[in-house]
Amino acid sequence: MGHRKADLHYRTQFLLSAVAVGQFPAPDAKEIAFLGRSNVGKSSLLNALVGEGAARVSRTPGRTRAINFFALLDASRAVGRRRLIFADLPGYGYAKISKSISARWPRFIEPYLAHRETLALCVCLVDANVPPQPGDRQLIDWLRAAGRPFQIVATKTDRLSGNERARSLGALKGALEVEEILPVSAKTGYGLKGLWARIEAAGGGL
Repeated sequence: MGHRKADLHYRTQFLLSAVAVGQFPAPDAKEIAFLGRSNVGKSSLLNALVGEGAARVSRTPGRTRAINFFALLDASRAVGRRRLIFADLPGYGYAKISKSISARWPRFIEPYLAHRETLALCVCLVDANVPPQPGDRQLIDWLRAAGRPFQIVATKTDRLSGNERARSLGALKGALEVEEILPVSAKTGYGLKGLWARIEAAGGGL
């Protein structure tokens, strides 16, 4: 449901975990960054997009401490060509993350978002089940100021009825000052086709 791996003819390969600017992979393919609060369901969404096991799902929000890079390779060739790279960024805004971990944001995450030449799109995840959060608005404002293209995606929409989903999306659009938010569910596959279309457009076609 919504999973398009077979259509895209790629295989997924974990590249590396980076905790410093000098550790980023070679900029040889366009990159899609995934950002959001630590309990927004980012790992579950990544696994729904590219296959189980691509991103570790933890019961403890905030577990990711590095930028994890995954390559989408051309499966039709013996030596896969990187067609696109997904960058899984550490979550933000979770109270149990220590100050030392939070302090890493300026050191290697902000330089990545501000200066990475191959970064084609920032997928900003928000939880459809909670009110708009100040941290989400701060992130969107920062990306606007930096001139980075972004797409806001509302997760966990399977937990809401149709009317509840409409009200939630309306509140999020107003608070974040955007005209479009893509509702998705990693559990049911709802909305993944639309998200893949946005990713493909940013990647120049896969």
